[in-house]
Amino acid sequence: MKRILALTLALMLTLSVCAAFAEAAPYQYASDFSEGIDGWYPRSAGEAAIEVTDEGALRITGRTAAWNSPGRDFPLTDGCAYDLSVEVRQTAGESVTFIVSVAHSKYNLESYENIVTAPVPKGEWVKLEGTYIPYGYDSYVLYVETYGDGTIDFEMRNFTVRDQALTVEETADSGMPALKDVYAPYFDFGTSVTRSEASNRERMAFVGSQFSIVTPGNEMKPDFLIDVSGSRKASMEDDTAVVLNFGSAVPMLNWAKANGVKVHGHVFVWHSQTPEAFFHEHYNTAEPYVSREVMLARLENFMRQTFEWLEENYPGVVVSYDICNEVIDDSTGKLRKSNWLTVVGEDYVHRAFEIARRCAPEGMMLYYNDYNTAWQPKQNGIKNLLVSLQEEGNIDGYGFQMHHALNSPTVYAIRACVQNIAGTGLKLRVSELDITVPDNGEASFRAQAKMYREIMDVLLPYADQIEAVQVWGVTDNLSWRASGYPLLFNGDFSPKPAYWVLVDPDYLGE
Repeated sequence: MKRILALTLALMLTLSVCAAFAEAAPYQYASDFSEGIDGWYPRSAGEAAIEVTDEGALRITGRTAAWNSPGRDFPLTDGCAYDLSVEVRQTAGESVTFIVSVAHSKYNLESYENIVTAPVPKGEWVKLEGTYIPYGYDSYVLYVETYGDGTIDFEMRNFTVRDQALTVEETADSGMPALKDVYAPYFDFGTSVTRSEASNRERMAFVGSQFSIVTPGNEMKPDFLIDVSGSRKASMEDDTAVVLNFGSAVPMLNWAKANGVKVHGHVFVWHSQTPEAFFHEHYNTAEPYVSREVMLARLENFMRQTFEWLEENYPGVVVSYDICNEVIDDSTGKLRKSNWLTVVGEDYVHRAFEIARRCAPEGMMLYYNDYNTAWQPKQNGIKNLLVSLQEEGNIDGYGFQMHHALNSPTVYAIRACVQNIAGTGLKLRVSELDITVPDNGEASFRAQAKMYREIMDVLLPYADQIEAVQVWGVTDNLSWRASGYPLLFNGDFSPKPAYWVLVDPDYLGE
């Protein structure tokens, strides 16, 4: 037997809606050449030919260019993640680079993407594996080509395609108490999820076993949703136009829809991770800022299209949304300097909530979200903003970002700020909770667990007012603060003391 070399590469591509994600059985294909070529054909200008060998492989001969290859049409659904696998063999050179690629078409125009690239030594069957998520095309052809060496013959076998659709029945049973169940009598317990995580079956099975609500880590921020190139073209006819691309958020939304997990949207108005071009005439940073009126119209188009798309494709999945994020300056307690302040003016937060209330579906909870709430003068600035927004009746709640370190801020300060903001009567959530420690030693992890428990003890008396508590990430290794080991689980999903103390208040024995 020739040994099989396993080479794995996962490529995340832009996405869209996976129709009937929860209802449809996952699509699976495995090549079977027992009765012929099974729909495969040679991609070439006419010289190449394919045949089935006596060993049950597909051989291509007569190639004159690297792209000449065995290809097949596949009924891929936009937004669904597909695991791809194929074994290839060549006997022409010491090592030849092979590529699994996709040709996709829209408006009768074909374009191409590479999914997996790997070297294949002479005479050996090599397995190439990868992940592809289609988006925005009318048809898809998967094929195997070479990089250079465009005239060699080669063979392929065991070409497989498997839809990663993950359903509730497949969610992991970790044997540990589920945080979502422990806190179900009080509020939702959740986490954040990125695009790459949402396409990982094992990881999302674990997320589903522990959490009842998720927030996209980046994928619904303006940088990800606003298509600057498309908006620039549209602005030539209407400078208030906004073209959006929801592809990055689709894997997480698909998974949430399939598993009955709630989603908290994040975010529309932010000084960071927003295209600079969004604020300029014709989406051109070389041109002046747009007028206040144009900017507000763009914001309304942004919000309306987002809410309409969510309602059309994921009705009821997104239950709340951060309308504005981090608008208060740390040192002054006033509005921070930003493009929003420059272009719209001092009332931009109020106008954003007014627009959001007008555009949001009925029942959507509208939040303001910020960090360092426990510190002054920022805390007073946040509360003053919340009270003024309440007067217009367009805000529902406040999100505490609690990106803390051991004893900084103190639990006393956290208790005081929660009490202060709760006094507004608004709904509350802890939107981004993590606590860094100096090392991953036992003493540090016990101290971290103690602070997690103390924060939870601060929050529980306000359970009737709190909608959710969400840690910002699942495992330490993928946290944005990974060097500080801030979360509840290690990189292998094993629980830390911080997890155990949240499910058992007596865990530390103190």
